[in-house]
Amino acid sequence: MSRLRHIGILSAVILPSFMTALDSTVVNVALPQIQKELGLDESGLKWVAAIYPLTYASSLLFGGHLTDRKGRRLTLIVGVAIFTLSSAMCSVSENAGALIAGRGLQGVGAALISPASLAVLSHDLPPRSRSGGIAALTVALATALASGPILSGLITEHLGWNWLFAINIPVGVVCLFFAVAYVPSLPSSSASPAVDVPATPLRMVALFCLPLGGLSYCLIEAPRDGFAAPRVAIVGMLSVLSLLMLAVKPSSRRRSTVKVLFGQRAFTGGIISQLLWGLGVSGVYFFTTLFIQNVLRLSPTSAGLLFTPVALALLVTAPFVTRLARRWGDGRVSAAGLFFVSAGLLLVALGSGRHDAVALIPGLAAIGVGSALAVPLTTRALEASPEGLSGIAAGLFSATREASGVFGIAAIGLIVTFVQRSVSSTSVDAQHAFLTGYQAGLCTAAALVATGVPVALWALRKQVCPQHGCTTA
Repeated sequence: MSRLRHIGILSAVILPSFMTALDSTVVNVALPQIQKELGLDESGLKWVAAIYPLTYASSLLFGGHLTDRKGRRLTLIVGVAIFTLSSAMCSVSENAGALIAGRGLQGVGAALISPASLAVLSHDLPPRSRSGGIAALTVALATALASGPILSGLITEHLGWNWLFAINIPVGVVCLFFAVAYVPSLPSSSASPAVDVPATPLRMVALFCLPLGGLSYCLIEAPRDGFAAPRVAIVGMLSVLSLLMLAVKPSSRRRSTVKVLFGQRAFTGGIISQLLWGLGVSGVYFFTTLFIQNVLRLSPTSAGLLFTPVALALLVTAPFVTRLARRWGDGRVSAAGLFFVSAGLLLVALGSGRHDAVALIPGLAAIGVGSALAVPLTTRALEASPEGLSGIAAGLFSATREASGVFGIAAIGLIVTFVQRSVSSTSVDAQHAFLTGYQAGLCTAAALVATGVPVALWALRKQVCPQHGCTTA
């Protein structure tokens, strides 16, 4: 393979992955400006933040299936095209409905880009270049995480929130060029899966989307309308019904897959811990942005800079995780990571009471350190999955991570709103009421993450093989 084609394939994968990762972080800092300009209520603002990970998590299954059935090149091109067009739709949105619809379509495009990109790296690069390609992709995603809040603050303050989406348009066009020009086009037979898919993809996607979207709807709308409101109650019942349909009478193949994957302690513990981490952290990001700008009165640029300790602490800690795990064990290091995240959330709650942005930094840095230390949970969980199910295992982890973000925003938001309204009824000023609700949400999030500490120790504890005396996780 020529060097030019090699660079072209890497560009076709890294650029769209960086673009989608960046878009998952840039919106948070812009939320107060979006709320003010579009006149959004609290539930509308939650939908702007939650719809992207919701549609992303819901569509990952379909994205992986399309990659296997129709080919990685076509899936990547379609994903980039959807993401670019939906970004243009978001940039010209003048009301909440248009923006939420555009953000939802962005999530669908990202869900096609993600599995197709990994497949291109795994199959279209020469074997000696694959490790370097995956490393480059990891660096790009980490850079997006670190630079997202800063870039968002600068653009929001000086150009306006619409430009956060408009900048995706030229980048998307460049991504399409590289994908069309350099990613190999395979015959349809090459794209066919080696094994039969046990259920029709549209049915599986629908059964996965309905409970995920329905339960999110109930948690987001209930604080305004109440759980007894007819539309909330009906959607809740339909969500439960779709969950039952997903669980009742699964095919023998699906039963076998679930039994093999969740029969691995490391995999089960990793999924549970990922869910608890996402539930705890994601909602905090959403409300911390509102607190920083609406209560502390910082500019969007300053708010973006305030989030950098999380990413910087994560990047600084990450290189030492392997060495620490080798010395102390994956279980202890991962449990320590979740403990640090939980402690960081409590420190942010404590610092918020001082009405000083600097007081939030130790807690935010602890969250970054803890998130890096918890990485062995994911690594060991994916290693525990059989080779033939590695794609499904990775897809489940990605879906769990995104879904936990949705439920984190909704569930922590439910706590924040309930406490805020209870305090407001005592004639306290609005800012103090929000601060009290925000601190209650942080404490709830800390408790959720702390629950993952014993889960990590259980999932990655070593067992002694009685026959050979070897240790396994």
